[in-house]
Amino acid sequence: MRLSQFHLHTTKETPADAELVSHRLMLRAGMIRKLASGLYTWSPLGLRVLRKVEAVVREEMNRAGAIEMLLPTIQPRELWEESGRWEKFGALLLKIKDAKEQDFCYSPTAEEAVTDFVRQEISSYKQLPLNLYQIQTKFRDEIRPRYGVMRAREFLMKDAYSFHLSDEDLAREYENMKAAYVRIFTRLGLDFRAVQADSGAIGGDASMEFQVLADSGEDALAFSTGSDYAANIEAAVAADPAPRPAAAEALRRVETPTQKTCEEVAELLQIPLQRTVKSFAVMGEDGFVLALVRGDHSVNEIKLAKLPGLADYRMASESEIREHLGSEPGFLGPVAPPRPIRVVADREVAAMADFVVGANAAGFHIAGVNWDRDLPEADVVADIRNVAEGDRARDGGQIRLARGIEVGHVFQLGRKYAQALGATVLDENGKAAVMTMGCYGIGISRIVAAAIEQNHDDAGIVWPVPMAPWTAAVCVINPKRDAAVDQAAGELLERLQAAGVDAVLDDRGLRPGAMFADMELIGIPYRIVVSERGLAAGTYEFRARGAGEAENLDKAALLERLGA
Repeated sequence: MRLSQFHLHTTKETPADAELVSHRLMLRAGMIRKLASGLYTWSPLGLRVLRKVEAVVREEMNRAGAIEMLLPTIQPRELWEESGRWEKFGALLLKIKDAKEQDFCYSPTAEEAVTDFVRQEISSYKQLPLNLYQIQTKFRDEIRPRYGVMRAREFLMKDAYSFHLSDEDLAREYENMKAAYVRIFTRLGLDFRAVQADSGAIGGDASMEFQVLADSGEDALAFSTGSDYAANIEAAVAADPAPRPAAAEALRRVETPTQKTCEEVAELLQIPLQRTVKSFAVMGEDGFVLALVRGDHSVNEIKLAKLPGLADYRMASESEIREHLGSEPGFLGPVAPPRPIRVVADREVAAMADFVVGANAAGFHIAGVNWDRDLPEADVVADIRNVAEGDRARDGGQIRLARGIEVGHVFQLGRKYAQALGATVLDENGKAAVMTMGCYGIGISRIVAAAIEQNHDDAGIVWPVPMAPWTAAVCVINPKRDAAVDQAAGELLERLQAAGVDAVLDDRGLRPGAMFADMELIGIPYRIVVSERGLAAGTYEFRARGAGEAENLDKAALLERLGA
């Protein structure tokens, strides 16, 4: 490949709305160009990187026994109504009509389509297990697409779906896919963690996310210093609290004229924040609920919504709070409410003694509160909080927090979609059995952005070698137009390519500074300079991306360095 015959258009400036490093650098390197909000054209340079990622994913999926197929991106309404997701998926589902005014959607995921294929093709347990995957464009109608391809509306995704007769076989394939994902992200040269996660809108009984670690990541992750335990903050759990101590204080009402937050109350009373309790008033399926967490903790909305009767909870209005507690927000508490209420206490709160809560009266709190003595035990005790830095982990270590970018997710879906769409096979006894399913996704285009977030410097992108558009660039410095220099550069390019090195020749005739700046910006791992001076000395200038100094190597040493 010669750059004089390739489209490479780098720029120095980027739009002001490009917030993330990856977005800025992909625009500056000319990898992407914006077509419309959340829609990007991949340039020839960007596509080379995308295809490198795609190739690794495809190789490892094939190695793991999955079979590639291709499903339509446009899918009929009837199929999505069978699964119940035509309305439930919400605004992210782009709905369209064809010339006959029939309803379709642009697929954001393909559980319905692949299950429809399998229910027509598979009839016996002898044809199972089956794992089908595709690498296909998806569309989710994000209201606020941002961060370039990190959260675009259209994106490239590898989605796989496995079908099984038994839950045990599904669990086996789930572990097989987890292992394949570890190989994929390891081969791509990414620093990543596999973390326990919530299944979200996809559903299922078990799921795990693969997160690329980066300070700019949208997801908060929790890790233990005592083992390989890792989880998304939505699912992370700390160790069980210590047993509840005995009551040591008398119940008393204290004035807190303007102090509404736990922080303000703790400061006024000169007590640790950990001795206060926050009260969250919500409305669930059965009415008013008061959720309690320790003053230094925060409610985990995902965990709270998993409790019975709270799947679709909402925050209570001021009028509803006054109706049930007779107080304004800021002074709420579970002690002697004017009307019977349901109380949900976090595990840490259920293990507290001598704590402080609101008095359900403006300007007052109650101190020295103890369970059983001053208020009945909570109706529900559960883990409903976010873990915090320094929490004790279940393995005895400490919880540490980091940021991550989700690039892959594996689910044990169970029979949710197969049941809804009637996907059955005849089992060993000749009886119809609903298949159980797994779902395994990788954001191909998102991986490109995530890799840049993790690998960059002031000069530009620093690609891991497996993802770089080219492994090596042969840069020609030939101001005198010496034919011998051009010939040597061309011969070196052919020698590298013959040895399996993905190399490119920069023969655009740029000055060294501009040429080298381009190579650093687009992240080429190795730069080789061919010049008249070098040829006279029998050497080539070699520099690895990010290395402090260049080296002068003869051809044999150069080829050895590149593994050629």
